[in-house]
Amino acid sequence: MSIFATEIIDEEWGNYFELTGLGYGALIAVMILILLLGCVISNADGKKKIGTRQLVFSAMAMALAMVTSMIKLVDMPMGGSVTLCSMLFICLIGYLFGIRTGLTAAIAYGFLQLIVDPYIISVPQMLVDYIFAFGALGLSGVFSNKKHGLIGGYLLGVFGRYFFAFLSGMIFFGSYASAYNMTAPVYSLVYNGAYLGAEAVITVIILMLPPVSKGLVKVKNMANE
Repeated sequence: MSIFATEIIDEEWGNYFELTGLGYGALIAVMILILLLGCVISNADGKKKIGTRQLVFSAMAMALAMVTSMIKLVDMPMGGSVTLCSMLFICLIGYLFGIRTGLTAAIAYGFLQLIVDPYIISVPQMLVDYIFAFGALGLSGVFSNKKHGLIGGYLLGVFGRYFFAFLSGMIFFGSYASAYNMTAPVYSLVYNGAYLGAEAVITVIILMLPPVSKGLVKVKNMANE
């Protein structure tokens, strides 16, 4: 037992940890610290990494991501789900403001997911499943100034999340593979690819609709006025 988490013994699902009140408080403090650092650390040109406008748009996108992440079109039995395009809103931050702001917001969102819906079996698993996996969605900022940058950035962000989800599934949950007559790597590739791939396909189809693409261009212009 720790002051931050309590171990739960479950014969069916295996042992895992539940956060204590102090644990939740610590995660909230870290998330706020990340956002504050993003606001005060300057770029090479002396401008703040995240200004007021960026912070407001990022907060709105994170709120939309949290709401849509709770609308699950398909809920997988061992964790993970096809949501109502929730990853898009985090990737949108990188598309609007670039990779630095995108990564900062995405990592903070990872902490937020950990606060709202934690499943922890170890510290390394927690970092890979929440901080690294959701943080990778911020890679969308790589294509911030490219033509069709949102689609390219979204796919890169989802692939980044898929990479860390694959590592987690293979390393921490590979024992479930035998039930499906698969090796741990194959099981993780198929399992995580199923729900992440399905949501990615649905989202890209929506992004290709002319009213949506034109609307998001206007949002980008508004965000960077």
